[in-house]
Amino acid sequence: PFAPLGGNRYAEYNDGTYQPPKWTPSELRQLDDVARARSVVVKEAMRHAWNGYRKYAWGKDEVLPLTHGGQNNWGGQGTTLVDSLSTLWMMGMKDEFNEARDWIRDNLDFSKVEGAVSVFETTIRNLGSLLSAFDMSGDKVFLEKADDLGNRLMRAFDTPRGVPFGEVELFDGGSAYNTGWHKTSAVLSEIGTLQVEFRYLARVTGKSEYATVAMRALDELLKLDTESGLYPTFIHNTKNSLSFANNDISIGAMGDSFYEYLLKIWLQGGKTEGNYRILYDRAVDGILDYLVHSSRPNYLTYVAELSQGKVKHKMDHLSCFLGGNLALGAYTHPDGLASMRAQRQLKVGKQLAYTCYQMYARSKSGLSPEYVSFEGSDDFVKAHDAPYYNLRPETSETFFILYHLTKDPVYREWGWEVFQAIDWHCRTDAGYAAIKDVDTMQKNNRMESFFIAETLKYLYLLQGDSHGLDLLNKHVFNTEAHPLR
Repeated sequence: PFAPLGGNRYAEYNDGTYQPPKWTPSELRQLDDVARARSVVVKEAMRHAWNGYRKYAWGKDEVLPLTHGGQNNWGGQGTTLVDSLSTLWMMGMKDEFNEARDWIRDNLDFSKVEGAVSVFETTIRNLGSLLSAFDMSGDKVFLEKADDLGNRLMRAFDTPRGVPFGEVELFDGGSAYNTGWHKTSAVLSEIGTLQVEFRYLARVTGKSEYATVAMRALDELLKLDTESGLYPTFIHNTKNSLSFANNDISIGAMGDSFYEYLLKIWLQGGKTEGNYRILYDRAVDGILDYLVHSSRPNYLTYVAELSQGKVKHKMDHLSCFLGGNLALGAYTHPDGLASMRAQRQLKVGKQLAYTCYQMYARSKSGLSPEYVSFEGSDDFVKAHDAPYYNLRPETSETFFILYHLTKDPVYREWGWEVFQAIDWHCRTDAGYAAIKDVDTMQKNNRMESFFIAETLKYLYLLQGDSHGLDLLNKHVFNTEAHPLR
């Protein structure tokens, strides 16, 4: 049985400046051998999750891991099947990949998708995966489906300033509109997390309008000046001029991937569109100056939120992507990695990685809750109203990026602890299940597609040899962990 080893270990990593000892070649070989063996175990977990989906929910959006069924909660787009493509390919599961391709070729019909779907989720999960599968395999089936989906998503951009609606009906003649509970506004992360996918789609189809509409949406938003470089989470998008709809600032839910894509758009464009890098660095300065705090008594670094001008001392698991993003930005900084600005970004990135590791290591299960509040006598407490673990990937993502860039084996150790906790507490006979409370470990009947697309992929690549990935010069991962070039 897996027993978490507890928090506060590896304390030397807390301040972000620790340099591990130099390993001898034979020690490094030993570490690599251990990691390779671990990657085989992660691949077996992927095979288990895939087989559960294939047996109980083939062609459905999600498998129900406790009740052995499937559900179409994304309109019936085969979301788990589609979202799994790049993971299957990178793990060398070619038979499964080809079977999924055949289902997509013969059965995936976006004109039959029921109801409205999220523009953002459909872009990152479905469009991003189809494009990545095409990039890796060269199979035109994926490109044809991506082109059809992209064309149907285009109707979401039909707003006065081109800033897209949040929901779209993909069937023929369908319309688009904002989500019911924020009818006159769009969400920051949803506006700013479409560009990597639509620009790639424009390039491979030769249809420049895909890139034009996605970049116009972002550029219109960026015209709204902010003193700190940070943007509120809601933007009015139904009138002739854009305006901020609130003054809440979040690097977690509703903000996160907007900041991620400012960097990734610049990387995707071959580092030529300097204005996006400038805006990214400005936003990072805002995060570091206004949102980064330090807990007591152990001085853990965390990213807070602003709500109506007041600091909320909480950090979402979603915010844990930032550690890796800051490191990637530091290693690609125009002034060089040795510059003060890059070193500041890298240091905070490493500090956040340690805090996110503690969010796992300190819980009874070794799994992190949805967010923690920085209060009480021991740095933080789990969220009272969100004690669940949804099989989220962000911490594993940061460990993968930091290992890829620094080659410090500690990130492999932390990632292995995370994987063991997931495999022990979440595994069912039909896949893996979310956890309702990370202290009671009661299971929930959901396995989101991002578990296969992201969590398992990052944990595998962390232990594996990165499979020719080059985050500095060649590949850009979309926010659903689908690599594009």
